[in-house]
Amino acid sequence: MLPAPPPDAVLRLRQYIAQFIALRDDDWDLLVPHLQLVRLQKHDLFAREGQRAGEVAFVLDGMFRQFYSKDGEERTTYFYFENHLMSAYASCISGQPSLLTIEALSDAHLLRFHYAVLKELFEQRPAWQKFGRLVAEYLGLGLEERMVSLLLLSPEERYRDLLTGPRKKILERVPQHYIANYLGITPVSLSRIRNRVARGR
Repeated sequence: MLPAPPPDAVLRLRQYIAQFIALRDDDWDLLVPHLQLVRLQKHDLFAREGQRAGEVAFVLDGMFRQFYSKDGEERTTYFYFENHLMSAYASCISGQPSLLTIEALSDAHLLRFHYAVLKELFEQRPAWQKFGRLVAEYLGLGLEERMVSLLLLSPEERYRDLLTGPRKKILERVPQHYIANYLGITPVSLSRIRNRVARGR
C-alpha cells in the first residue's frame, strides 16, 4: 500500500475534478487508494521523450514545461502550474513512446496515479467515463487554440495575448528564454517586443 497523501492535497484534486463533474463519494473513493504524493526537484523529468508514459499527475505546487526536440532544438509547447492535471497523455493512450518531455522548472509536489487505474475507472463507472470525455474535449480545445495562435497570430500578438489572457502567470513566473521559445522567437526578439509593448506602440 502507498502511504496516504495529505487530506488537503486529495481535496484539491477532487475540487479540480469537480470543475468537470461532481463525483459521488463511492466513485471518488475508487481513485483515492491509488494516489501517491511525489516530490520532484528542479530539472527532474516527469515524462521523457522516447520512453512510454503511464502516469497522470495533479500539480500541487511548482511549475513544469512541456517540449519537443527536433535536430537538437527544444520547442516548448505548454506550461503546467498548480492545480492542473499533467501527463504525456498521447503516450498513455497509445502505449507508444512519448514524443514529448515534461521538465520541472522548480521544485514541485505532485499527486500521481497510473493511467491504467483511470482507464479502468472509465470502464467501470459512467461518472468517470463522462469525466474522461470532458477532459478529452478540454484538451482538444486547448490544442486547437494553440495551433490557431501559431498559425494566425504574429509573435507580438501572441505575446499580447499572454498579457491579457488566462496564461498571464507564464509571464510572471517562467524564465524569459523559455517564454521566447514558447512564442517561437529568440530572446532578443522577445526583448524588443516587450519594449515596444511597454512604450505602448
